[in-house]
Amino acid sequence: MKHFVSICFILLVAACSQPAKQATSVQANDSDTIRYATGFTVERFDDFISVEVIDPWNTTQVLQRYLLVERGQALPGNLPKGTVVRVPLRKIAVYTSVHASIIDQLGEADKIIGVCEPQYMDSPTIQEGLQSGRIVDLGMATSPNVEKMIDIDVEYIIASPFQNSNYGQAEKIGIPIIEAADYMEPLPLGRAEWGRFYGLLFQKEAMADSIFRDTEERYLALKSLAKTATKYPTVLSEKRYGSFWYISGNDSYIAHFFKDASADYIFKDIPGSGSTPLAFETVLDQAMHADIWLMKYNQTDEMTYKSLRDEYTPYENFDAWKNRNIYTCNTGKVPYYEEFPIHPDYLLEDLIWVFHPELLPDYTPRYYQKME
Repeated sequence: MKHFVSICFILLVAACSQPAKQATSVQANDSDTIRYATGFTVERFDDFISVEVIDPWNTTQVLQRYLLVERGQALPGNLPKGTVVRVPLRKIAVYTSVHASIIDQLGEADKIIGVCEPQYMDSPTIQEGLQSGRIVDLGMATSPNVEKMIDIDVEYIIASPFQNSNYGQAEKIGIPIIEAADYMEPLPLGRAEWGRFYGLLFQKEAMADSIFRDTEERYLALKSLAKTATKYPTVLSEKRYGSFWYISGNDSYIAHFFKDASADYIFKDIPGSGSTPLAFETVLDQAMHADIWLMKYNQTDEMTYKSLRDEYTPYENFDAWKNRNIYTCNTGKVPYYEEFPIHPDYLLEDLIWVFHPELLPDYTPRYYQKME
């Protein structure tokens, strides 16, 4: 009898010491293989998909883990720690025009019921929704109207994270925030690949993957075309704001565009992916002889050499000003910010036209034009 009791005790201890049932991963699809983006990963399990968004400011850490569970499905009991997201998304608030545009391209703009800063939303679908009252103006992205969010029953928020900042009152009302850190990707195709994450959120995986594959193919073909150029012009970008000229580092998003368009970036010796504030005199000293000067602005009237000189007379000391080699993009009149994050091939083609017009003799630029 004592022997029988001892055996039962051993079996009981063994059973109690067994680990809890773990989520079992399944074979990932080829479309889950992330090729360019460094900011998120995808892992499939039997009854959910785990998407980890990496902290862009500390890449050894996970910023958020999203557990995508299909609507109507019982919540799995083996979920790891993370934010549960019922997919496909519906009744969402969007903080930026970029993400609103991506969602619109996936054919899911009808799921957007609130936006921040609608004056920057160029999508006709979003504007029509605002005019009809289907989409609500939530105010500034830095301090959105959370009472309105509650009134219209927002289920999820899509917003861009920023270092050492939070989402204020929006974090306190219990609405899950999907942190879209795509803008921190250094590679143009890396940022575009985030479209596949949004495809998962709306169960539009095949469409998102198709958009990305077409974009990738076209981008790489244009990059190969640019490599046939025999001369790489030197390039300067943007202009001063306030007391400084913010210069992008050599690992930045725009610097990668210049490399892929076969241009010689004047400030390629500045390390990092962020922007470095330089005095005007420093920029003039290093970039006075740049072949081409690119700049973006947002205003009703087109910028001219006269208006640029009126803004700041020392600009006329640059060779690009003297030689009339300034190209501008009026983001108030073209959908620059809405398109190029998911379609970097559009911007690359424009840049190749600027730097190497002989390679695209019949091309009509989409964003940039030569300043008059």
